[in-house]
Amino acid sequence: MITYDKLFIGGAWTEPSNPELLDILSPHDESVVGRAAQAQPADVDRAVTIARAAFDAGTWPNTPPARRIAVLRRLNALREARAEEIAAVITAENGSAGWFTRAGQAGLSRQANAYLKAAEGLSWEEVLTPTDPSATVRSLVRREAIGVVAAVIPWNSPFSAAMAKVIPALLAGNTVILKVSPENSLSMGLLAELLSDCGLPPGTISVLPADRETSEHLVSHRDVDKIAFTGSTRAGRRIASIAGEQLKRVSLELGGKSAAVFLPDADLEKFQAGLKFSSLLNNGEACIAHTRILAPRGRYEEVVTAVKEAVESLKVGDPRDPDTFIGPMIRRDQQQRVREYIEIGIEEGARLVTGGPEAPAGLEKGYYVTPTVFADVDNSMRIAQEEIFGPVLVVIAYEDEDDAVRIANDSEYGLSGGVWSADEGHALEIARRIRTGTVTVNGTPVGFDGPFGGFKASGVGREYGFAGLNTYVEYKTITI
Repeated sequence: MITYDKLFIGGAWTEPSNPELLDILSPHDESVVGRAAQAQPADVDRAVTIARAAFDAGTWPNTPPARRIAVLRRLNALREARAEEIAAVITAENGSAGWFTRAGQAGLSRQANAYLKAAEGLSWEEVLTPTDPSATVRSLVRREAIGVVAAVIPWNSPFSAAMAKVIPALLAGNTVILKVSPENSLSMGLLAELLSDCGLPPGTISVLPADRETSEHLVSHRDVDKIAFTGSTRAGRRIASIAGEQLKRVSLELGGKSAAVFLPDADLEKFQAGLKFSSLLNNGEACIAHTRILAPRGRYEEVVTAVKEAVESLKVGDPRDPDTFIGPMIRRDQQQRVREYIEIGIEEGARLVTGGPEAPAGLEKGYYVTPTVFADVDNSMRIAQEEIFGPVLVVIAYEDEDDAVRIANDSEYGLSGGVWSADEGHALEIARRIRTGTVTVNGTPVGFDGPFGGFKASGVGREYGFAGLNTYVEYKTITI
């Protein structure tokens, strides 16, 4: 059993204001897998005060970019050395299947390297060439740190969400308070250990597991200069209102209800093989999951059958089992939420193809949901419009390509999506018409060099690579 009885504040393990430890439960069997201290508003105040003083003193912001890059490269190396341990802890506390948590560690290396490459190629200070060659005024443009960053992340993929914010924020010279979900206290404790050993100066970063009320105290704090948030659209709206009132910088990576457009010439076997990764990764608890399958009317039942077969072929069970593809939901309330949506789909008149609200046979203990597929779904139904965040897919028929694009775009969200076709060029034409921040063609994974983020209610700002790094800088122009 893992125990963290102290909080990581300003780079040091510190006694919490509340000594009571939270039991971290296994979503598989509800056993206690660890215990951890939880931050209270007083701990947040201490962390922000330390971060403010460290930033204003200028030690980290004024550290040469090459040195900052070296420190963050060491952080990534330390994580790689403990990747298997980290993956196992996330599986234990989150219920994420082992294949997903292990693959996530490899993805984190690519994510970090994209940020490091961007930082190496960034012009932190440059003199612009005047438009008028005879001009006597020159402009020197600097990229400087914003200040104290509050990074608030969700529970579904903790290391990925944390590193997507911590690495660029620190590369840019900011000080950071990372607020994590209580469910992830153990894996984020491991992250704190890595941050303690990578060479950051005192005061630069804190890692605080805390509830929503304490999180709101953090983002509302007057000495926080920027909020970087990943989570639900509802919470994002609240954070945006706080940021607007105080004129804080803010970036938001929010929900999704992404569509996978299956074109008439697409290869059904390739689509079936890729579906489990694009639509059911991380037990379906993924904002980028392609949960709306759009199928042409002429091949509709063929696609429905293929989706049914793909879903039914996946093993549901103990996430530690190497053969398991789908594990439990992270909490009982999340399990209940997903089951309620399945019942809503039945009440709305959708055809239940496979699955249902009952727990999978033999998995009544723990927070399991039976993977479910609905057909004969109208895009106006709640199961087609609202983010369920679980292993529930809907198959929607379209008449022609214009109708497919219309349905794909008929959503308040715009985070991800996919197009499947035997003709890559034509797939690109359709992808360009879909109003989302990322679109994959024939199941290609999302990369880390390009920007990641959403249109519409899926967020504000971008992560990954050069665009993500620039989210954490201020521009200063000095005229000479």
